[in-house]
Amino acid sequence: MPAVTGKYLAMINESELVMPIRNEVDVVIARQRGRELASKLRFSSSELTLIATAISEVARNIVIYAGTGEIVLRIVEQGQRRGLAVFARDRGPGIADIDRAMQDGYSTSHGLGIGLPGSKRLMDEFTVASEVGKGTVVSMTKWER
Repeated sequence: MPAVTGKYLAMINESELVMPIRNEVDVVIARQRGRELASKLRFSSSELTLIATAISEVARNIVIYAGTGEIVLRIVEQGQRRGLAVFARDRGPGIADIDRAMQDGYSTSHGLGIGLPGSKRLMDEFTVASEVGKGTVVSMTKWER
């Protein structure tokens, strides 16, 4: 993995990265680092692209809705399975109606409304926890096949 710069990344260990998300540049960096970390696992090229896209979507939501937050990337193991877990955390306005936010086409920012539901389709596991006025945490995992 390339050298870690304090401005963008905090490397916890060889299998975990924490990245602040403040702007579109950070979104691109999170996408790239997620792909790099996932490449340590047995993912196909197309799976790496799906993972990078999901990371990009949830990171972009942080910028659009909360302004700032962070992405945590972690190689995880569950029994014999290994995968990449992604946590997108912010202290923004929160999501008042998660069920509605998970519907294709729903957007409060006049976007296409594919970010959260699209990310859910790309990953194997996906959850959203949010509290109005306190923030949101999106957790998602892609498992090796």
